[in-house]
Amino acid sequence: MTTPFYVSPQQAMADRAEYARKGIARGRSVVVLQYADGIVFVAENPSRALHKVSEIYDRIAFAAVGKYNEFENLRIGGVRYADLRGYTYDREDVTARGLANVYAQTLGTIFSSAAEKPYEVELIVAEVGEGPEDDQIYRLPHDGSIVDEHGSVAVGGNADQISSYLDQRHRDGMTLAEALKLAVDSLSRDNNGGERSLTAEQLEVAVLDRTRPQKRKFKRVLGGQLSRLLESAASAADSEASDAASESSGTEESED
Repeated sequence: MTTPFYVSPQQAMADRAEYARKGIARGRSVVVLQYADGIVFVAENPSRALHKVSEIYDRIAFAAVGKYNEFENLRIGGVRYADLRGYTYDREDVTARGLANVYAQTLGTIFSSAAEKPYEVELIVAEVGEGPEDDQIYRLPHDGSIVDEHGSVAVGGNADQISSYLDQRHRDGMTLAEALKLAVDSLSRDNNGGERSLTAEQLEVAVLDRTRPQKRKFKRVLGGQLSRLLESAASAADSEASDAASESSGTEESED
């Protein structure tokens, strides 16, 4: 009779974490940014049927990367939790913090179970508040831990590089067009430092807009509206670059 091969619990968990990280890294990234009037979600996703960004409840949205069937199951579970809690108690009792805790328990249980493989997903749960200081953004890695994020966050693909780019350039009080341009610029950068061109057809964009008069703050930015926002952001950037060049030229002439 052969002796079973022994693997320490620490090594087993490390192997499961590495397996999940590799699966997540193969997916295209998702970026979430705060702007003056809410929170914008931008994903590189040419599919119009398989959404990476979705509404959960009145002020709450969900974004994910990894295996679609796995994060879609989690999204559906989150919608059911929110509907049941809002119906049983009050709509105000449905919060991003509560939903993040539910997801953390689910992901943590699956990750630590030897009976099934870990989920190859990374989630973002966000809630828009009455003001920017009340916004909540939570990132949930594959192991069920919760990271409270502020300002900007990226998951999937080359998330570390994108997060570094966003941290250096994101600022409070950005307009939607400015935040959208920053998100697209960050997603356009590849691992080798080069840049790609992303069109409106390659992007999935949605917002939690605190200025909407109805209770449901989630709205997808599609078609012509998305193209106009991208064009206005590009025009503003070109204008700023032209003004900066003019100021520099004027300074040099005065020095002469």
